[in-house]
Amino acid sequence: MDLNVNNGRETVYSRNWRGPWKKTPGRLFGTIFIRLYQLTLSGFIGNSCRHYPTCSEYAYEAIARHGLWAGGFMGLFRVVRCGPGGTHGVDLVPESLSQRYRWYQPWRYWDISRQKNGELHE
Repeated sequence: MDLNVNNGRETVYSRNWRGPWKKTPGRLFGTIFIRLYQLTLSGFIGNSCRHYPTCSEYAYEAIARHGLWAGGFMGLFRVVRCGPGGTHGVDLVPESLSQRYRWYQPWRYWDISRQKNGELHE
């Protein structure tokens, strides 16, 4: 974490999403797990993510915004898409999920990367 003094105020820079989110037990567990990965194993694996934000940053934000179940599946599917022959580029976490995404249909979270402005595009 870098500190920068800006007009007498300290600004903390972090690689993870810093917006407001509910600190429920599931979300805390998921984000702590992702942060632990970032501090330990990420350095050994290397910086080879084909997306922005990186897969671990995406998973952290998805879990913080949408909970452990939905965010966990979104993060998992993002890691799978990052492999050879997968997608690349800017892939942001949606601010909200439509009614199409139900907890009992986790395979639908795969489609989130194909969305633009909340609508699926083929």
